[in-house]
Amino acid sequence: MSEAPSTTIPKDPPAGRKFPCPKCAARLDFDPSSQHLACPYCGYKQEIEPSKQSVQEQDWDTYWNTQAGQSVQLEGRSSQVTCGGCGAVVLLQDNIETDKCPYCATHLENKPESAQGMIQPNGLLSFAVSHRDAINAFNGWIAGRWFAPTGLKQFSNLGKLAGAYVPFWTYDSMTYTRYSGERGDDYTVTESYTATETDDQGQSRQVTKTRQVTRTRWSSVSGNVRHFFDDVLIQASQSLPKDLVGYLAPWDLDKLEGCQAGFLSGFQTERYTIGLRAGFDQAREVMDGEIRGMCRRDIGGDHQRLHSVQTQHVGVTFKHILLPIWVAAYRYHDTPYRILINGRTGQVTGTRPYSWWKIGLLVAVILAAILAVVLALGASGALKGERRDAKTMFAHSAPTTLVPTLRVGTHCRDAPRRGGETTLVPTLRVGTHCCDAPRRGGELPRFRSMPGAPQSGEAVRSHAERGNEMQSLAGPEMPPKRTGNREGTYTHQPA
Repeated sequence: MSEAPSTTIPKDPPAGRKFPCPKCAARLDFDPSSQHLACPYCGYKQEIEPSKQSVQEQDWDTYWNTQAGQSVQLEGRSSQVTCGGCGAVVLLQDNIETDKCPYCATHLENKPESAQGMIQPNGLLSFAVSHRDAINAFNGWIAGRWFAPTGLKQFSNLGKLAGAYVPFWTYDSMTYTRYSGERGDDYTVTESYTATETDDQGQSRQVTKTRQVTRTRWSSVSGNVRHFFDDVLIQASQSLPKDLVGYLAPWDLDKLEGCQAGFLSGFQTERYTIGLRAGFDQAREVMDGEIRGMCRRDIGGDHQRLHSVQTQHVGVTFKHILLPIWVAAYRYHDTPYRILINGRTGQVTGTRPYSWWKIGLLVAVILAAILAVVLALGASGALKGERRDAKTMFAHSAPTTLVPTLRVGTHCRDAPRRGGETTLVPTLRVGTHCCDAPRRGGELPRFRSMPGAPQSGEAVRSHAERGNEMQSLAGPEMPPKRTGNREGTYTHQPA
């Protein structure tokens, strides 16, 4: 009788543990697009089981009383290496070699060592921006930097961008604050003052004037404020500049997930270098700034002075979390630069070099535009000046007098009694009889225009040219009149 064949019962791996691809035995990495473990070679995908543990705060007092000395290694990260460039402590994934620091691109020359125990992460935000989307965001950010060198765009190629989980602390605290200070309320008063004025004749004199002056009335105040701070975020490492990391906010901390090895697969993970107490000291400074603002608002008034602020923290809790950041660390002309991308939203920030020839070109264009405007304004001013000179020349011409038109042979004293058109005739010196004009040689006097008088060359015509017109206006020809030895006729002499 033959024995029955033995049956092998398959056994599922422990939840959360990472294994090679069941199809091609390659390493499975976390895929942000599908939120699954994916094989980069055959495309196999494996779902990550949801964590059964929710993200919970740890009580501050309880930890220091019972768990302060209890620390373990992060699962799947049993070794660590310290970067000699930025000081980051990179937790190496088991069986994976890393030759460059993901934060500064420095070659990791130190040998890996056994990872030190630490406070286990309470939760993380997994990557939601894929590697391709991060590169597109990187390219768009660089393309929008007009002053960046043209050759810098080549650094957006594959292989220059690394995903890393950066450690952070979050702190919750209920605060009770008592303050004392002063409240300032503004009011206005009318005051008199003496001023020196100069009149039109240049004489100075003292005058009394009034003006409105704002003054502040200060009064002593004291009071109490309370506030609950939730998830005050503190960076727990110094590998990345805090000012750059700050530009990546906000983070959707309400979507924290339990920390599982599957989410970390394929990404670098950094160990915290700022301890729990040191992190809370920084959090207290952040809280203190907001508390002082609340105290000032509670005082009210137009101005506030704070003399003392005493805050008590109650019910402090904390979390150790990991946040996803894409890091582009590169060197341009031997100078290191970093570009950071929020692994959840795609927000980009960073440092980059400047192209001085582009800056010089912009300055030259601006100067050329300013010069063109100045030249245009100068030419316009010169044209207006010429027009003003022409007007001034005519305005300052020698005066002429508008008198009734006299017919040839008409005595000047008869002119007022004869109506009709008037025209411009030479101006006679005061006391000179009009009948003397023909006997006075020299240049024909200038003429002055009067309202309604002709302004063209017709302003002055010879009596011969206008004889007919004068005849119609003066009536029948009158005989010459004499006064003494003077001839009463008017003879026109060309100038």
